[in-house]
Amino acid sequence: MFDYSARPELLKGRVILVTGAGRGIGAAAAKTYAAHGATVLLLGKTEANLTQVYDEIEAAGHPQPAVIPFNLETALPHQYDELAAMIETEFGHLDGLLHNASIIGPRTPIEQLSGENFMRVMHVNVNAMFMLTSTLLPLLKLSQDASVVFTSSSVGRKGRAYWGAYGVSKFATEGLMQTLADEVDTVAPVRSNSINPGATRTSMRAQAYPGENPLNNPTPEEIMPVYLYLMGPDSTGINGQAFNAQ
Repeated sequence: MFDYSARPELLKGRVILVTGAGRGIGAAAAKTYAAHGATVLLLGKTEANLTQVYDEIEAAGHPQPAVIPFNLETALPHQYDELAAMIETEFGHLDGLLHNASIIGPRTPIEQLSGENFMRVMHVNVNAMFMLTSTLLPLLKLSQDASVVFTSSSVGRKGRAYWGAYGVSKFATEGLMQTLADEVDTVAPVRSNSINPGATRTSMRAQAYPGENPLNNPTPEEIMPVYLYLMGPDSTGINGQAFNAQ
């Protein structure tokens, strides 16, 4: 496990947007960031899930989060602009962006992978992530110390059979992270890095490996040290790096 111990007020005063914040790793990250002092913007497609995370953060006495229902699969360009305008009006700037939302799609040989399924995975995992990044970058540049964290995968660092669309989308994720890192390096107070969560006890993992005993994998809460490290000031100057949570 990534070795890092965060001080309680690590993220005090920071505004951090988490995609896919309704469950799994996204929900764990949102609650962890809030517990360390951040105002967390909970973005996801299922409002009931986001509201549950909101209620848990409120009940714990952490800074009041915001719920942002937003469907990355269907959102149009103007909706990204409206999202950025809302964040600017309500919060003034953005200190962190965790790209966590993604879909796995069918695990099948490329020969049997339909174009429709391939494009759907690429749209959610790559196109929507690009749109969010490019639209929110001006708000991140208004921060004194901003961090963009991309969620990768081991199959986005070395290709593996039957991971087609998902694997290709994670290679693209690494590419976008590196490109952004090179562009902001030394010219903006923004850093860009990726995390490979590894095998974690989530519904997506269960979908990919139905025969696996989930108890053999750590919970999302257990892999949070690297998520905290990259969102806080201790990682200032770390840019363009690919991290492993485990």
